[in-house]
Amino acid sequence: MARGTPGPSFELTDHKGRPFSSAALTGRPYAVFFGFTHCPDVCPTTLLEVTNLLGALGVDADRLSILFVSVDPERDTPDQLRQYLDSFDPRIVGLTGTETQIGAVAKGWSAFYNKLPEDDGTYTIVHSAYIYLMDHNNRLADTMGFQETETEQLAKIRSLIGSRE
Repeated sequence: MARGTPGPSFELTDHKGRPFSSAALTGRPYAVFFGFTHCPDVCPTTLLEVTNLLGALGVDADRLSILFVSVDPERDTPDQLRQYLDSFDPRIVGLTGTETQIGAVAKGWSAFYNKLPEDDGTYTIVHSAYIYLMDHNNRLADTMGFQETETEQLAKIRSLIGSRE
């Protein structure tokens, strides 16, 4: 997804079992991260970093919506997402849906994921690890990656919530 590209419209289910529509984000900056609750490292680390960033923002954090979209709808039910997200900032909204819904949302952000079988009969998912930063006009403003420092990430978030182009 190129900067300035609009985010896709979508209808998913949040971690409390309620319908969640992209229309709820109208006029508000937000961040989107694709992952799954059984992820051994990237997802919990990223969600902890986001939790720390929200803490560093103080009251300004309430001006930003954070979405964690599961790429594992088979295992990531709303209840599973809710339990998993209990370890992170309560403002992070977990989203799930059908494989078709998740595929369409991921495609809209050009997010990659692929289910890989494990030797023990289970599976893991390889996925892109970017956080997509969407401005108040629902356009891609920037991305954040785990290789960036907290200072760099915080600057991007502050710029996102402070901009009114």
